[in-house]
Amino acid sequence: MADPSTYRPAPGAIPTSPGVYKFRDALGRVIYVGKAKSLRPRLSSYFQDLAGLHPRTATMVTTAASVEWTVVGTEVEALQLEYSWIKEFDPRFNVKYRDDKSYPELAVTLDEEYPRVQVMRGAHKKGVRYFGPYGHAWAIRETVDLLLRVFPVRTCSNGVFKRARQVGRPCLLGYIGKCAAPCVGKVSADEHRALAEDFCDFMAGRTGNYLRRLEEQMQEAAADLEYEKAARLRDDIGALKRAMEKNAIVLADATDADLLAVAEDELEAAVQIFHVRGGRVRGQRGWVTDKVEDVDTAGLVEHALQQLYGGGESVPREVLVPALPDPAEPAREWLSGLRGSQVDLRVPQRGDKKDLMATVQRNAQQALALHKTKRASDLTTRSRALQEIADALELDSVPLRIECYDISHLQGEDVVASMVVFEDGLARKSEYRRFQIKGFEGQDDVRSMHEVISRRFRRYLQERERTGEWAVPEEDEPATGSRDEEGRPKRFAYPPQLLVVDGGRPQVAAARRALDELGIDDVALCGLAKRLEEVWLPGEDDPVVLPRSSEGLYLLQRVRDEAHRFAISYQRNKRSKRLTAGELDSVPGLGETRRRALLKHFGSLKKLRAATVDELCEVPGIGRRTAQTVAEALSSRTPVAPAVNTATGEIIEDGAEQAAEPVAAAPQTAPSQETP
Repeated sequence: MADPSTYRPAPGAIPTSPGVYKFRDALGRVIYVGKAKSLRPRLSSYFQDLAGLHPRTATMVTTAASVEWTVVGTEVEALQLEYSWIKEFDPRFNVKYRDDKSYPELAVTLDEEYPRVQVMRGAHKKGVRYFGPYGHAWAIRETVDLLLRVFPVRTCSNGVFKRARQVGRPCLLGYIGKCAAPCVGKVSADEHRALAEDFCDFMAGRTGNYLRRLEEQMQEAAADLEYEKAARLRDDIGALKRAMEKNAIVLADATDADLLAVAEDELEAAVQIFHVRGGRVRGQRGWVTDKVEDVDTAGLVEHALQQLYGGGESVPREVLVPALPDPAEPAREWLSGLRGSQVDLRVPQRGDKKDLMATVQRNAQQALALHKTKRASDLTTRSRALQEIADALELDSVPLRIECYDISHLQGEDVVASMVVFEDGLARKSEYRRFQIKGFEGQDDVRSMHEVISRRFRRYLQERERTGEWAVPEEDEPATGSRDEEGRPKRFAYPPQLLVVDGGRPQVAAARRALDELGIDDVALCGLAKRLEEVWLPGEDDPVVLPRSSEGLYLLQRVRDEAHRFAISYQRNKRSKRLTAGELDSVPGLGETRRRALLKHFGSLKKLRAATVDELCEVPGIGRRTAQTVAEALSSRTPVAPAVNTATGEIIEDGAEQAAEPVAAAPQTAPSQETP
């Protein structure tokens, strides 16, 4: 690990001009490329105290061994040079795009004597008209197949075309009417080019006039009793409409825009782009991004624009993004230069474009979720992750069962804990458990962690002592869940190979102390600190730092985040129940359904309190015994004080009813897997 001060440039040596800089490691490899409108303050920011740097930035500067820079004239030139160097050197600490492939596009080779319709990938060529990109090549072929009956343009390769001219016989498409057969002179070169231009006009969105012209021709043919021609025109119109249905109208007819959205978490981001041409969504593409550098949404947008348009993609009149690059003007000028005219780069604020941006955003979120699901479900990836964890923590074997614990509370109230279980790298939700902290009151995460670990493994020891395998439920624990042969819940039956706590050294020390007090020494223990994503081991002064791209770190983060989510949901549930609790909640034998029925029948708690036992029995589901219990419970309590209008001093008679309203909407009780 290098000391950044050893290669820090001398004071005043860095220019204040715009430029691009490169960090190199000890072997001379470029590990990071960046740009700046003023090089001096930007580069100086990398050489401050490491504790003040973002963890990813700190890792980069300690990996590097030298830095160099190139001065350019403008920020636009810096943007262009940065993109060129990223493509050339592929730096490990720059944003990388997974699944970055060449998307297929529908191309019409207008530069040829006989234009051809085909699927193309890669950089755009001069003289070729492009439409798309499409997510799949088969989507292009389906569209082309529908349009060829109306616009029979050549689709064959040059070799097939030359062969047909030599033998004087067209290919199969020429015989079935899906090619005008210019190879054998059925149409002239000018007539065939006119067909190709009509094809391009239709694909560009100018469909209304053409459809109206076909409908007029169909009506004229029917009026002239040319029914076969009219039927053919009718089928042509149907084919065109089916092709149009594949591209939904979303914006005004003249709108040409690309909409870009980003969904991100701490490690990854998904980028989705919708291509709108002529008011229709003509194509969609996306990437998954590794956030290996310290970058926000605006930075991800800038990288995505470089990736999208730097490779030759045509730039539309509008580019709509969720956040503007900082600064935005260089990116706007760069895009305008690529297009050859002004490009409007902005964030949509209202109307149809904002609504469509929300759709693109949902697609980005789904793409990120799908990527994570595929990554988690891949057996090879899970196996590699478990092996990386075992190697990093020096375990004797891979941890096939991992348990993670997290503490949650709101300012010291409703303190709860969660336990989640992952087996073979996958969540085992039937084994999840939840705890109420009952050994003390107040906020103390370390003490709470000690209590939870003690309770969990004390139960494990009780199981081993009694039967050698199964658990003995606590007296106040609901007896539900999976059961053994004698009907007892099989809770806490298996010890983990790895115990993970959400936190750093203090939480790990508390968990270790709990295990030592119980005499358990065969369970590996670690903690994952959220701020720096460091793995802490008990008794160690320094953490274990896994690579940011490590599958093992990714699995530990998933386990930790799942424990945090589970604890938060339980804590919110308890807080909601406490805040909405009413007089009926503690009536024995009265569940949520019958509480709702009572309040719905009488309309308020005040009227319910005044009801007789016979009147209570009129409510569906309420028997006489339950009615007597409700009447006795309500009569023994002091009525809720009436509400007072503080502005006028007026007593509001319905105050009790208003106070009782939340009871009717009280949340469901906690699941039976809760551990009090």
